[in-house]
Amino acid sequence: MLGNATIMALIIMDSQLHTPMYFFLNNLSLVDICFTSVTVPKMLQNMMSKSKSISFHGCIVQLYSLFCTGSMECFLLAVMAYDRYVAICKPLHYTLLMNKTSCLLLVAGCWVFTLLHSLLHIIMVMRLSFCGPNTIHHFFCDLPPLLKLSCSDTSINEILIFTEGSLVTMSPFVFIVASYVRIISTILQIHSSEGRYKAFSTCSSHLTVVALFFGTIFFTYFRPTSVNALEKESVVTVMYTVLTPLFNPFIYSLRNNEMKGALKRTFRIYNLRKE
Repeated sequence: MLGNATIMALIIMDSQLHTPMYFFLNNLSLVDICFTSVTVPKMLQNMMSKSKSISFHGCIVQLYSLFCTGSMECFLLAVMAYDRYVAICKPLHYTLLMNKTSCLLLVAGCWVFTLLHSLLHIIMVMRLSFCGPNTIHHFFCDLPPLLKLSCSDTSINEILIFTEGSLVTMSPFVFIVASYVRIISTILQIHSSEGRYKAFSTCSSHLTVVALFFGTIFFTYFRPTSVNALEKESVVTVMYTVLTPLFNPFIYSLRNNEMKGALKRTFRIYNLRKE
């Protein structure tokens, strides 16, 4: 939370970072803070107390919040890939295509879509009956273990997960891959080695975050099942719910010269005011 909050503060305070790329990064940091806040506080409470329980409505709220923030992270990464695509492949049209209104509409559209997408799954969960065991074999209320507790027919929910849910997850990833195919193709056509390095450096941080986030999701949900599937899933889930939001600030600060420059300018201004 400290790392993501620092990135948000730097972007807001430093006028040199008031660009579309850092506007989207600001929103990504906000989503990361919300993402970890959904699961980690309750997980820590359960680790420190003997009573490891959550109310039904609390479970539903946690599930809805997790859907919203997780889906928003996917779409924000796709929007950031589009921003890099326009900047590198259509530089003369960048200011026209990525103006302030366009950026606001892109982020607002992502939020509206994710809120509706999450609401659809929650409505389908609320129609189920839970009359048997009430022990969730997970450290938060995730949809698959929750469906296993229902004594109702969950076939519609499962179909919805594999169709609409898969589409929501895969569409941003496919878009990101397609964008970077065009980006890399354009970069390779640059004759100057310095120009190629500069173009690659603007994308390296984003590519690292994409690989980390989607890699852990695919490893969790797109792998052969085994006897210890639930235990392994719980361990790997920690990667994209806790560790990815933790690593993002380090990736964007240590691998980004503009962020490091903004941090130095902020400390310099602070020291001058202190003197």
